[in-house]
Amino acid sequence: MAMDYYFTVEKTAIAEFKDRGSKFLAFIFPIENKEDFKKELQYLKKEHSKAVHFCFAYRIGFTGNEFRVNDDGEPSGSAGKPILGQIDSKNLTNVAIIVVRYFGGTLLGVPGLINAYKMSAGLVIQTVPIVQKPIMAAYYIQFDYSLINEVMITLKQCQCVVTSKEINLFSGIFFMTPKNREEEVIFRLKDIRNAELKKILQ
Repeated sequence: MAMDYYFTVEKTAIAEFKDRGSKFLAFIFPIENKEDFKKELQYLKKEHSKAVHFCFAYRIGFTGNEFRVNDDGEPSGSAGKPILGQIDSKNLTNVAIIVVRYFGGTLLGVPGLINAYKMSAGLVIQTVPIVQKPIMAAYYIQFDYSLINEVMITLKQCQCVVTSKEINLFSGIFFMTPKNREEEVIFRLKDIRNAELKKILQ
């Protein structure tokens, strides 16, 4: 069964965890794509230039296939995977967590590191509200200008989001529809005479 909703965060938050002198600062934030993530990572590297590790995990999209983990110099599997494990334990997507480590002089060992990164990620998730959002499908509709009211009323009633529009004699609108209203939207828009509807693959 296809999912109609997903869980994510809408705000940035920070949490701190300490172990044997090392300080772990965990940052959570919403992202839509890899570029969003890269900007946040670059910003944190500037803000925390004296930190030794910037370990992270993120998950994007709804297929379950788009994710990344990075141990950033920590032993393999000791940082990125535990962070992703916390993201996945709450079924979150379009979310990234970066844990910034300031080394305290004492080696924690692999089990200690796994625990520290897992705890840091778990703590920061607890500090921010988790929200449920509808999964959206993208469409483009082309129609005669005289039909604009009919098209716009249908989009509004079905809770669609207009992303851009060209209003001319022959007009076009790019919009997003919630997946759970998709069949209804298609049915109603195809009923409008001479309107052409196309799904946009994301």
